[in-house]
Amino acid sequence: HLKPGFDKVILTTFVNLKKVSSIREIDYREINHLICLRGLVIRVSDIYPEMKMPCFRCTACGNKVSETIERGRIREPAQCGKCSNRHAFELVHNLCLFTDKQFIKLQEIQDRVPEGELPTHVNLVVYDDMVDCCKPGDAVEIVGIFRAMPVRVNRFQSTMRAVFRSYIDVVSITYIQENKVVIDSESSWDREKIQFSAKEVEEFRELAASPQIYDALSHALAPSIWELEDVKKGLLCQLFGGTSKGFDPAFKSRFRNELNVLLVGDPSTAKSQLLQAVHKVAPRGVYTSGKGSSAVGLTAYISTDPETKELVLESGALVLSDMGICCIDEFDKMNEGTSGILHEAMEQQTISIAKAGIVCSLNARTAVLAAANPKESRYNPKRSI
Repeated sequence: HLKPGFDKVILTTFVNLKKVSSIREIDYREINHLICLRGLVIRVSDIYPEMKMPCFRCTACGNKVSETIERGRIREPAQCGKCSNRHAFELVHNLCLFTDKQFIKLQEIQDRVPEGELPTHVNLVVYDDMVDCCKPGDAVEIVGIFRAMPVRVNRFQSTMRAVFRSYIDVVSITYIQENKVVIDSESSWDREKIQFSAKEVEEFRELAASPQIYDALSHALAPSIWELEDVKKGLLCQLFGGTSKGFDPAFKSRFRNELNVLLVGDPSTAKSQLLQAVHKVAPRGVYTSGKGSSAVGLTAYISTDPETKELVLESGALVLSDMGICCIDEFDKMNEGTSGILHEAMEQQTISIAKAGIVCSLNARTAVLAAANPKESRYNPKRSI
């Protein structure tokens, strides 16, 4: 489709490349090539304007000239075509064409990380329509061009560093779930348009009408774990959640429709396996363990943006699993202060932050599923209930 101000520019999108590369396999041979990657979005920056077509005006005669940008460098016309003055041009910002630009950080999917290594990440740059099409916590498949860009030692010198900065110029973004691309071919980044065939819809209707639906679904959840029927039915209720209702719009509040579940039991009663099973089924969510999680890791933490050197807010586990399920294992090993953080997220469904000059309230409409051992790490049968 055409953008305003561009007469002959058509934006094209490529999806579903044959070969999906791994983030840690990208090397110099891929520079300026089209590649396909899968990963988890862990940070999305603000939207910045970027100049697409600068417009210069001659200060002597007022002649206007439009130029093109090559590889991020603006070329000023050397000579005016009307009055032949040299280096007499100034940039007119109001007549330049701009486009939206956003930086995204993509991390390797956990299953693909080799033994004993940390997950790697890559920086993406998205333009135009793809801005704000994904948010932290989404598993996505991206197609883009791998680029290497020289960086100046400082902004006042023209000397470049020996190490180039690499990034991926994104062409398309699609959502994936359990290694399947869940996308309607007509709209690349509209998550609501997952189409089911007529046969699938008919099967859903038959399943919904059967009186044994509750038992069938509870058997389908973690089928390798036998019995524990009540526990599975409880987790099933949590996965479906309640009906979302809003109060009077003047109050801007809503009924909480997410259920929070705490599993307490002896060691080796498949608590962690049930958590893993729920984590695999839920479309969004983070799996974390109690001892290895800090208060800021669950809520949000402040870091410095490498591009703009500003302080930015990075999402923690509860914010990443917004509209999903956050699974917390070893809940009894958590520090008092860390588990106290969860109260606001579980009741009000928000996380309020006032740190380093950033004051905001983040949405955390998440259901919390936690697993813990009893006191003294197993039940004592000699004591009363």
